[in-house]
Amino acid sequence: MLKTFAGLLLTLTVLLQYRLWLSDDGVGEVMRLRSAIVQQQATNGELQRRNAQMAAEVADLKSGMTAIEERARSELGMVANSETFYQVVPRMTPAPGASGAQPAGARTRTAQR
Repeated sequence: MLKTFAGLLLTLTVLLQYRLWLSDDGVGEVMRLRSAIVQQQATNGELQRRNAQMAAEVADLKSGMTAIEERARSELGMVANSETFYQVVPRMTPAPGASGAQPAGARTRTAQR
């Protein structure tokens, strides 16, 4: 009877260990989930930093005209009323060795039908 009970316990232990180490819900799944948690936490950290930066930008845009003027200048090319806008255009010079028929950088256009 003692040998039968010991054999039953040994068999039960082997079956439980198999389920723990080799089944789909065992240690391998726990390790995979832990690495997924670490990766998700890193992604969440990046998104939280980006959200904080956007919140600061929104607060800056709501609080004063400086940020609005800066955006208008950089993104829209706007100029204030008291400023003068100067556009510098490069001089068109003939290419060296050319007979002078066309300025450098000029392209000829042909009509296509």
